[in-house]
Amino acid sequence: MFPFPAELLVVVFGLAAAMSWGTGDFSGGIATRKTSVYIVVMITQFIGFFLLVTTGHITSEPFPLEIDYLWALLAGIFGNVGILSLYKGLSSGKMGLVAPVSAVVAVLVPVIYSLFTEGLPAFHKILGFSIALVGVWLVSSSSSLAKINTDALKLPILAGLGFGLAYISISNFSGVSIFWTLAVAKIEGATILLLFLLSKGHLCIPARKAALPILIAGIGDTAGSIFFTAASQVGRLDIATITSALYPAGTVLLSWIVLGEYLSSRQWMGVLMALFSVILLSV
Repeated sequence: MFPFPAELLVVVFGLAAAMSWGTGDFSGGIATRKTSVYIVVMITQFIGFFLLVTTGHITSEPFPLEIDYLWALLAGIFGNVGILSLYKGLSSGKMGLVAPVSAVVAVLVPVIYSLFTEGLPAFHKILGFSIALVGVWLVSSSSSLAKINTDALKLPILAGLGFGLAYISISNFSGVSIFWTLAVAKIEGATILLLFLLSKGHLCIPARKAALPILIAGIGDTAGSIFFTAASQVGRLDIATITSALYPAGTVLLSWIVLGEYLSSRQWMGVLMALFSVILLSV
């Protein structure tokens, strides 16, 4: 289907997913500072559903196999947990801290899964795990290396677990249909949030100033999902996950340029180590 080696395609698609998710997460974090995180995520899911259905129709892609619906439902549930936790963390904490920690956790979950399905990783990948853990320690610490702000870790860890399980679910798609299968995951996630908001009486129209960030977040999240699915279909899950997990680089860069967000030198070192560990794990 593609005139390039699978080893190259998985990295290219993974990095494209990282760029898309990094932009989308930054915009989502901005939007949740202006309106409810549940409203933001619900609308981005509906945006994704519309884009995916339109693309599936235009490309005349076949409908998914029966087993794909199950994996799509699981991907929708886990993806909701991940993105809600991430956006909540981005809106209440520093983007440069929340995004890298969630990324490292999101990497470790599929890599552990791959350990049982594809065997023990190479030594340099084990070294990458160690560097990642040190990076998490540094980026999450406050004034002392001996003290970790555990409260600040809860949301990014939960986000990482949700994303990691969603990655595993997506990797089990049959590959017959990408757009339609992802559309099932998006509409399921959006419907769950809609019913939740209706039951709580919290459904409302978001602030006008949140409209553009929500739109960008929806487009970025959808594009990232498409690229990651393609990456997991053409190459190893751990490589697809690891390259995709570079998305915090975009989030951190945008938060620095647009918001002027400050991180201590220790935290910047942790961010760099976390991102370097992701690169090390991918080679």
